[in-house]
Amino acid sequence: MSVQKRLGRELRPVLVFLNGDLFAAPIPLERQQIILGRSLEADIRINDPKASRLHASITLEQNTETGETTYIIKDLNSRNGTFLNGHRIEKEILQNGDKITIGKHILKFELLDEIDQEYQKQIRRLLSHDELTGLLSSRSFFSELRREIARSSAEKRPVCVLMIDIDHFKKVNDTYGHLTGSKTLEEIGVCISSVLRSGDVAARFGGEEFAAFLLDANLAQGIIAAERIRKTIEETNFSVIRHGKKSDSFHRITVSIGVACFPTDSTDPIELVEMADSALYRAKREGRNRVCTYREITEEELRQPLPPRRDMTESFLQDKTEETD
Repeated sequence: MSVQKRLGRELRPVLVFLNGDLFAAPIPLERQQIILGRSLEADIRINDPKASRLHASITLEQNTETGETTYIIKDLNSRNGTFLNGHRIEKEILQNGDKITIGKHILKFELLDEIDQEYQKQIRRLLSHDELTGLLSSRSFFSELRREIARSSAEKRPVCVLMIDIDHFKKVNDTYGHLTGSKTLEEIGVCISSVLRSGDVAARFGGEEFAAFLLDANLAQGIIAAERIRKTIEETNFSVIRHGKKSDSFHRITVSIGVACFPTDSTDPIELVEMADSALYRAKREGRNRVCTYREITEEELRQPLPPRRDMTESFLQDKTEETD
């Protein structure tokens, strides 16, 4: 990756999304050439119907005599054009602070030192994560789910979605107070995260509702993971806060969980979440503290082995920028 220096500081090139699902995300330009577009083959995927599959490229060019580095943005004969600072371009040299518009998405080209990069990452984390639990927000969850469904569709791998709701959570607030209620939500987030594998994703949807998706997991594996979450929470001693401090007392609580699986239940991310939510409410109706699936699992599915795990050590660019078409 190219490094420039200014006043003794090492500056590295990044693109920062100024809107969209990746708002405030700093994407480092770590390769000689970066392709932007909505295709799976693009290095930086832009989930925008007005973006071409391979829309534009950014190429690093270095003068061997002076050592000066320049970054060239080039439109790749896109249908709706690439705009730089409001003007349609074919090929231009990027300057620090330039704004690139592709479809409805705006990206800012910046040269950042380590402190600036860390600042941008912290902003992104605050915007994409629930402050109380540290899990993803619902908006970020849907963004990640769309990305993984697109990837899993191409690789023909299953994904399971879990919707999780605390049983009788109002009683916790009424009995112990809202400080204990908040602490309980925080600790449930820890319980869920402790069960998930590396690469699986959990989120707080708001209130007492949580969600997760499991990569490379068929319906049988989704049920197993959901049962582990349910049992872990059922057996956990949750903190009781008195006079603003954690006391020696504890309380118990349970959750109900609904499960749906891609692609057998649905290939649409939104519908998949709705199906898992429907299964969750069936678990509530059937007595709570249980796991229900959107449909009955078949004997064949019970005998299916877990698919081999996808290599999770993929590039930062793919992991942080892929979105569905």
